[in-house]
Amino acid sequence: MKRTLLIVALTVGYNLYAQQKLTVCEPIKLKCEHLSNPLGIDIQNPRLTWMLKDDRQGAMQTAYQLFVGTDSIAVDNNKGEVWDTGKQSNGDIIVSYSGKELNPLTKYFWKVKIWDKDGKPTTSKIVAFETGMMGRYNWKGTWISDHHDIHHKEAPYFRKAFEVKKTIKSARAYIAAAGLYELSLNGRKVGENWLDPMYTRFDKRTLYVVHDVTQQLQSGENAIGVILGNGWYNHQSLAVWDFHNAPWRNRPAFCMDLRIVYTDGTEETIVSEQDWKTSSGPITYNSIYTGEHYDARLEQEGWNTANFDDSKWQGVKYRSAPADLIISQQTVPIRLITPFTPKSTQKIDDKTYVFDMGQNMAGVTHVKAKGAAGTVLKIKHGERLHTDGRIDMANIDVYYRGDKENDPFQTDIFTLSGKKEDEFIPKFNYKGFRYVEVTSSQPISLQDLKITSYFMHSDVESVGEVKTSSKLVNDLWKVTNNAYLSNLMGYPTDCPQREKNGWTGDGHLAIETALYNFDAITVYEKWLADHRDEQQPNGVLPDIIPTGGWGYGTANGLDWTSTIAIIPWQIYMFYGDSRLLKDCYENIKRYVNYVDRTSPSGLTSFGRGDWVPVKSTSNLELTSSIYFYVDATILASAAKLFGQQEDYAKYDALSKKIKKAINDKFLNRSTGIYASGTQTELSMTLHWDLVPEDMKDKVAANLNKKVIETNFHLDVGVLGAKALLNALNNNGYGETAYQVAVQDSYPSWGWWVVNGATTLLENWDLKAERDISDNHMMFGEIGGWFFKSIGGILPDADQPGFKHILLKPSFPSTLDQSEVTHKSPYGSITSKWTKNKRTINYEVAVPPNSTATFYPPANIKEQTNIQLSAGKHKLVFTLL
Repeated sequence: MKRTLLIVALTVGYNLYAQQKLTVCEPIKLKCEHLSNPLGIDIQNPRLTWMLKDDRQGAMQTAYQLFVGTDSIAVDNNKGEVWDTGKQSNGDIIVSYSGKELNPLTKYFWKVKIWDKDGKPTTSKIVAFETGMMGRYNWKGTWISDHHDIHHKEAPYFRKAFEVKKTIKSARAYIAAAGLYELSLNGRKVGENWLDPMYTRFDKRTLYVVHDVTQQLQSGENAIGVILGNGWYNHQSLAVWDFHNAPWRNRPAFCMDLRIVYTDGTEETIVSEQDWKTSSGPITYNSIYTGEHYDARLEQEGWNTANFDDSKWQGVKYRSAPADLIISQQTVPIRLITPFTPKSTQKIDDKTYVFDMGQNMAGVTHVKAKGAAGTVLKIKHGERLHTDGRIDMANIDVYYRGDKENDPFQTDIFTLSGKKEDEFIPKFNYKGFRYVEVTSSQPISLQDLKITSYFMHSDVESVGEVKTSSKLVNDLWKVTNNAYLSNLMGYPTDCPQREKNGWTGDGHLAIETALYNFDAITVYEKWLADHRDEQQPNGVLPDIIPTGGWGYGTANGLDWTSTIAIIPWQIYMFYGDSRLLKDCYENIKRYVNYVDRTSPSGLTSFGRGDWVPVKSTSNLELTSSIYFYVDATILASAAKLFGQQEDYAKYDALSKKIKKAINDKFLNRSTGIYASGTQTELSMTLHWDLVPEDMKDKVAANLNKKVIETNFHLDVGVLGAKALLNALNNNGYGETAYQVAVQDSYPSWGWWVVNGATTLLENWDLKAERDISDNHMMFGEIGGWFFKSIGGILPDADQPGFKHILLKPSFPSTLDQSEVTHKSPYGSITSKWTKNKRTINYEVAVPPNSTATFYPPANIKEQTNIQLSAGKHKLVFTLL
């Protein structure tokens, strides 16, 4: 009782202090479709979201009112001529627009007025969103290309000059491309995006991008420049994935509208038409998979400026649109994020240098060089070195089937002009690498060679942080995030070098790590749209998405392609946003129905199994059937959420049938062992909640024993790596789980780190002969697990999006301090604790408009759940 009083006193005192510091509530972080002031909204019911800035104890929103209109002054005066919700007495912070029909190519202003916990109103600042084409028939431009076929190597350049005679109010460039593009105006690249548009199933869904180009236009003469790259649309390099046989394959093309609004109210649209000109240029070859070739001797200076003489350029030709659906790219762009200069340089000989960038990454290398005209630099990228110091490609070029002499893997070829210091950075390629080897056809001095590499990925905002007294924990968190970002290029990939494929298994195995650490909802909404495009009429999905046709094999089963259910559900858990789950609902049904038809017993062997295990092989029928259960359970929950009562009854019964079938066949009730009792078999059944309640203690004890037998080392593949730590931690063996997590000898995550890894690897064995990429995400659960264990920050399925937070931290005996933070849709959640002998000092920050429940771990004396309101709290516990 005294201990409880102390906790309450500390909490109340601390929060009274916080209340005195700030007594103002303000709505902030207003977003439309989870983007700030987006251009190109293509739907009639975009989501509007916000959060509260309010440090007071118990801070909450009691009501809100939205104002949307085309006149910013009217909106500022609380007049929403397009939509006024009226006062809504609830705490919602995500609302789907349901006002008057939105018009295409229109800017809408909006703000939110909220009432705080005391009923006092306050209003946000005004923000905006702009609608896009909202349909293919609002385009005025035509699809154009040059006159070459799919085998032509040189990248096509396009230009058009035009005149601006009036004062400009605003200008927007709308550009869709089959392939990749770089857009420039008056000699300068437009925006900071790279590799636009994102990779999709081009014959079903092609994306366009909107740029605000108001400041890049000038009075009088102007010029537009467009360069097209092959990307995944015209895959000229040969690899086992058959992208060169993709059904959509064609020479790159584009369509563009440059819409100018003048201050006098008139409009003008400069469009892609037959009056454009085209030519080749210095990009003599480009492949998203291998590299880019650039000949500086072929540069046409000023080609994208108004005064350039294009009399030698050719006309263009019309092309049909690649797909019926041309839709706005509503996701965060890929950008060059972090520059790296060499940590060390090794001179091999007068023609060859090897640079260590100090970080394995996905990205590109910017080269500046001087030399005689025609000097050829080969810029090779790799993850490993031979004993002689040169790059070893053996671990990453194993699936390449192309011309290694003329199209070398992960290698750019840069030919110097001899006229100046030449510059090159690939526009339509990226690589996975730590080391850069530059080999020149002529001797070159280091002073004439400057390189900078850029870590490149989807520009997602960081929303998570792990800081502890353990260097290994901190390093594991960092290398996991490096691997995740290296594999985020508009869709999650397996590796940035050997494949660049959107393997579905890697995607869902890492989803919690992704969402604890990054605001990535728009990336996953884009990728799940790709899933819907790729799904066969019978419900089957390929195990790489997007795909040119590869992946509809015999093993593309539930353990991989359960992305269709798991990712929408986790997005709902982390954001409280059910839009993606609703968009995928029928697709999940078709998928589950297919497996139900083909596996009427409730058991299935449709899957790949526990990929890349240490040594023990787990039962394929068991692991695949577990994911069948997971999908059926998610589908039943979604049906209930959306009021589909018949579906709920059907799929709830199916999930129970699958669970019974699994337990009837694989559970030995006398021993508490599933199948052969591997770490994977025991942990997956526990983690995915298949173990009967009366057997959980026995199965968990067996798992704990199994782990102790390996001296707290892993004996799992990718499926077990997802389940093991969670199963232990959630069933009374948190200390064991932590010992496994921080193990630093083989096989373990820490083994990679102590051996110098800066990203996660594809194989536990550093000397493995296959599955040996050094930058993979399939074992990435470890980064998210720290949030769930030592941080104990968990979403509540009954109040998702962290509207209510479940706090279940663990206090491992060998860890002295931990501070874990996650920026939820409601604001920052902090779970921080320090040990002082037998005392735990625990500090919690619960964001405004949210609440939390603290659940004590078994190793503290105080075993009472504690309800926490918004605000900061200090709690004190005694270790047993």
